[in-house]
Amino acid sequence: MKNYYSVLGLSKGASDEDIKKAYRKLAMQYHPDRNADDSKAEEKFKEVSEAYAVLSDKKKRGQYDQFGSEGFHQKFSQEDIFRDFDVNEIFSNFGFGGGGGNPFGGGGFGNPFSQGRPSHREAPIPALKKELSINFEEAALGCQRTLSISRNDVLEEINIKIPAGITHGKVLRLKGKGQLSLRGNRRGDLHLLVNVNPHPLFRREGRNIVVETEIKLTQALLGTSIEVETLNGIKSVKIPPGTQNNSRLRLKEAGIKFASGTRGDQLVRIIINIPKNLTEEQIPHIQFLRDTGI
Repeated sequence: MKNYYSVLGLSKGASDEDIKKAYRKLAMQYHPDRNADDSKAEEKFKEVSEAYAVLSDKKKRGQYDQFGSEGFHQKFSQEDIFRDFDVNEIFSNFGFGGGGGNPFGGGGFGNPFSQGRPSHREAPIPALKKELSINFEEAALGCQRTLSISRNDVLEEINIKIPAGITHGKVLRLKGKGQLSLRGNRRGDLHLLVNVNPHPLFRREGRNIVVETEIKLTQALLGTSIEVETLNGIKSVKIPPGTQNNSRLRLKEAGIKFASGTRGDQLVRIIINIPKNLTEEQIPHIQFLRDTGI
């Protein structure tokens, strides 16, 4: 995915005024009214407009800076990106005619986000909808999957990249992976609903993974080392003396992986196993501990 700052020829620390000036320059250069019948210029105009729609909005820019391009597009669809982006206002400032406030709607060539000129516009292609189930580890670390789909009555196999950190119920919008248009010159999108199967040990809390493990009372009192399963195999974890029931030990960067390069932690929840029945040999020792104030 392209870097929005690079698209506008800017660095990440660019000011709001720098962003506005860069967009104004590029929009004037690539605006379709100045580049009739130039599909490359039209695509470039859409690209810089998308970058400006994100970077000119403080909330969207903050999300983009925090999660990076891939992580941002997991959270925001194209409709989200252009929501509240006033096409009419932007165009009028440049001296061009407006084309309607919805960048995905119809309208004349004044709206460069419409699908082609009015003389040869085609009806929108309905999205092809599919579901895919993946396991917990694949969702946490990302994976590649081959998906068999029927497109225009032809069974095809396509490779799908599942981004790391994806959540259960997320819909991936895969551009150009859907059905062909009636003319056969355009391809619609594939909307892929991702279901994440539960894990027998791990539970997700945001960026972190939680796993529960039982230890004996004496281990909690005196301390010990235990082995804990993680996404990267078995790890040894030190239990400090005096560990309390339901306390959590943190394994740094052993949790959910994200495209930005960051990674959450794994939290080990300690459950102290209190025996329900004591043997005749154990009772005097417990009574002694009681008598000594423990």
